[in-house]
Amino acid sequence: MPALRRVLLALAAIALIGVVGALVYGRSFDRGTASLKAASNGRLDLFASVVEGRVRRLEPVPATIQLNPVVVRLLQDPGVAQARPASDYLTRLNAHLGSEAVFVLDVRGTVLASSNARLPDDSRLGEDVAFRPYYLEALAGRATRHFAIGTGGRPGYFVSHPIYDGSRVMGVAVIKIGLAALEQTWGMLGAPALVADANQVVILSSQAPWRYTTMVPLTPDRRVDLHLTRIYGALHLPQFPLRVPLSVDEERQEAKGFISAGDIARQPDPGLPPSPAGYLVLGRSLDGMDWRVLIFTSLASVHQQALLDGVGGAVAAAFLLLLLLYGSQRRRIERQKIVAKQLLEKINAELELEVGRRTQELTDTNVQLRREVAEREQTEKTLRSAQDELVHAGKMAVLGQLAASITHELTQPLGAIRTLSGNAAEFLRRGNAGQAQENLSIMSRLVEQMARIIEPLKSFSRKSVASPEPTDPGRVVEQALFLFQLRLRQDKVSIDNRCPPGRWTVWCDANRLEQVLINLFGNALDAMRESPERRLTIDAAPDTDWLVVHVQDSGKGLSETDLAHLFQPFYTTKASGAGLGLGLVICQDIAAEFGGSLQARNAAGGGAVFSLTIPLWHPAAPAPTPPSP
Repeated sequence: MPALRRVLLALAAIALIGVVGALVYGRSFDRGTASLKAASNGRLDLFASVVEGRVRRLEPVPATIQLNPVVVRLLQDPGVAQARPASDYLTRLNAHLGSEAVFVLDVRGTVLASSNARLPDDSRLGEDVAFRPYYLEALAGRATRHFAIGTGGRPGYFVSHPIYDGSRVMGVAVIKIGLAALEQTWGMLGAPALVADANQVVILSSQAPWRYTTMVPLTPDRRVDLHLTRIYGALHLPQFPLRVPLSVDEERQEAKGFISAGDIARQPDPGLPPSPAGYLVLGRSLDGMDWRVLIFTSLASVHQQALLDGVGGAVAAAFLLLLLLYGSQRRRIERQKIVAKQLLEKINAELELEVGRRTQELTDTNVQLRREVAEREQTEKTLRSAQDELVHAGKMAVLGQLAASITHELTQPLGAIRTLSGNAAEFLRRGNAGQAQENLSIMSRLVEQMARIIEPLKSFSRKSVASPEPTDPGRVVEQALFLFQLRLRQDKVSIDNRCPPGRWTVWCDANRLEQVLINLFGNALDAMRESPERRLTIDAAPDTDWLVVHVQDSGKGLSETDLAHLFQPFYTTKASGAGLGLGLVICQDIAAEFGGSLQARNAAGGGAVFSLTIPLWHPAAPAPTPPSP
């Protein structure tokens, strides 16, 4: 019986320690969650203020357009004579406001005047938008606002207001507010986030896979309505990859939810990194916009701190129990001193051993964390080194492909030098020093010609770390074309180079830009090998802070399968043994290092077009910093 009693007491003590540890863990977790929620709510309030300030500040503008007499005269007497001054007024208004477009519709939904009237690809003049909700609501006499993807494929926030002639609606004024500036505000949230509109469709997100997904299932009738109004263009709206149960406080316009670690693990592509304690989801409705901002905050740090607190609470409870046991032993010492002393020493030894073991575990954990941090830093260095080696290997592969043309270019000067040197020796033997000197002068010019051929190859093949600097893209294009001179002549390829030297300056590494262009030119020549007409077109056009270089061939173009897998490693459209499928992957990585991109599509008239986006360099502005690899 005494033994059974001791076992029962020990089990009760262990259970008590476990309960105390669980209670401390729960209290610490709740306190940490509350603190995290308060911090996240503060960031949400700031983000909501920024969004409302950037988008809603232009909402009153459509109501003021009818105050301009030229707009009223246009609606009363539609025609070219009235449309031009109205469009000029809207153009000035749009430039002053910084919006994407301002336009006026008649009662049939036809655009009569537009701020983009002088833009051939987005003039909107004569366009029928009667199916748009902002037109239908305004025609009924109600000002409205909502998100939509415009006819040009660019999303925006549309605000409309009826234009009255007395009590009759005679037209509709509409402003489109761009949302590109909001993409730069995700950093203030410090966590994955999204913005959903009134249809519960994700229209903005820091996570690219979440965009244009539905937070709730759409019924067939609802999908038909969205298709008819074309709010989201021709996009198919898949389901959001995670189930997000939210409890909404309508009075405070706040939402709160939780996503468990199991829900994240069950999804193949949830868009969130794993978290052992799941994610806290907090939401805020934007005043007057029917939009909701959701932020997904990881509870990993809260879980880790609560776990440490729970262990500390369990150790404290164990210590208190041991103190109680010690007191009990002291009372028994009065009856049995020797036995009590031995028992007390044993208990103290066990306590020291337990504390030492726990301390050692914590020490070992800290050492392991430091080791993992060092290994991760070393891994990052190794990856950067491997990337540079891969880029250099790509250069060597291109040089191997150009070996034949380089050999041909050098063969003729070498043959001429051999002949001229023999002639010079003969002239010297005959005493004709003048003719020998002329032959030596010709040999000197041929050596300089060979040096001009070899110098670009030396610069291109040099192994170096990417070092962005102001670069003339036209000069780099000429150097890349120079390496293909023999092949261009043999294949009878005509060149249309619209990227002349000295016109633009971009921020990138010239050597690696040349590697990208050589790869694109080589692929274009391979694609035109069987074409009856061989034309290589290089075009360039600035776009705000970027320069877009288009490389177009006259080949058969790219199939749907090629477009889907073109930038995947080891995928190639060439015959077996003719390529490894890494050239475009390397080129895309190089473009990303500069902060740009590389995309492919088929040209309207046939052939493929590769578009390389490079940041422009402005002398007055600080040099752009490419993203970390």
